[in-house]
Amino acid sequence: MLDIKFIKENISDVKKDLQKRGEKEKVGLVYELVKKNDEFNELRESNEKLRHKRNLITREINELRKEGRDIKAKVKEAQELPSKIEASDSKLHELEQRMQEILQQIPNVLHSSVPAGKDETENKQVRVWGKPKKLVDIHSHGEILEDKGLADFKRAAKISGAGFHFLKGDLVKLSLALINFATSELEKKGFTLIEPPYMMRKQPYSAVTEMHAFQDVMYKIEGEDSYLIATSEHPIAAMHMDETFKEEDLPIKYCGVSTNFRKEIGSHGVDTRGLFRVHQFSKVEMFVFSKQKESWKMHEELLATAEALVRKLKIPYQVVNVCSGDIGMIAAKKYDINAWFPRQNKYGEIISCSNCTSYQAASLNIKYEKSSGEKEHAHTLNSTAIAVGRMLVAITENYQNKDGSISVPLALQKYMGKKVIGK
Repeated sequence: MLDIKFIKENISDVKKDLQKRGEKEKVGLVYELVKKNDEFNELRESNEKLRHKRNLITREINELRKEGRDIKAKVKEAQELPSKIEASDSKLHELEQRMQEILQQIPNVLHSSVPAGKDETENKQVRVWGKPKKLVDIHSHGEILEDKGLADFKRAAKISGAGFHFLKGDLVKLSLALINFATSELEKKGFTLIEPPYMMRKQPYSAVTEMHAFQDVMYKIEGEDSYLIATSEHPIAAMHMDETFKEEDLPIKYCGVSTNFRKEIGSHGVDTRGLFRVHQFSKVEMFVFSKQKESWKMHEELLATAEALVRKLKIPYQVVNVCSGDIGMIAAKKYDINAWFPRQNKYGEIISCSNCTSYQAASLNIKYEKSSGEKEHAHTLNSTAIAVGRMLVAITENYQNKDGSISVPLALQKYMGKKVIGK
């Protein structure tokens, strides 16, 4: 969330940003937040005076008692203070809760380079790489994978419902090859491998994602304060909650490897059966804690790293600068890498790369101490490295042979030990 001090000092910018996002209705919340914060500060000062007065009266009563003097008036005055303090505490708690509710509704401030737009159709293309294939009579990846005995969607649906799958044989090996390829490449670039917990409590989870995700996206463990993770970004972001880094230790670069779980399974495409729209999927994720002054440079580095992985797999793609209406609350700027899917004859998202500036770190109380002794919130960045299921679809479609077999990308052959699967 945004820092209240930042909002108060930059009300005009926050207001303009909400208008750019198409969320003018939230401008009133900003002014309510400022008003509530002023009330909170005044009441807190008054509350502290009451507590100080209580301590003074307690000492005065003790002194009067020692001197053998009448303490009735002071005792009466002291007896009136607890109820006043209790009422003040209650009001402070009420104000604090309301401020938190408002802060969770105010999105991050967008970078000036984010294009204005209502939805993904207004995302701006930055560049393209590779030559999209125009394949004739290409079969759906789901059809080919089942026909070759590499996946079973029907039996998965029978026991788990739609949006699940069994991977089989060489497709399992190809899935693991993608993970080994990505983690190997990222370790060379100084990323530390992390396998996170697959469950998180709501309090830290609410600090790293949008609140509506708890109803729309995440699976809750019944009877427990636990949610299955939707991406390793979330537990990695919260890993250093309430900690302060040394400035010289930043940036800290993590590579998360996890299975992820989501209720929502994306937009419909040509094929509804398969690996593109699923509730459970494996993913390799990049996550960085950065100094504020270096985060925009780091954002471009993350994008370049993600692009390099896709290029080594020789999958044609485009990069888009995500517009204000498609970016979500958390990121200040986001790039998407969209791979070419011949079956759909269009690009589809496989990677998102975001700079969340201090939005998550402020909620999680993650700071770093500068050489001057001053502390400021870290910036957090994240990017997909490999979304395994979607990359399997991209490989199946772009490397599909006439006989239905699938050539293994050269970059993965050393992990697979073979050049073709599904023969």
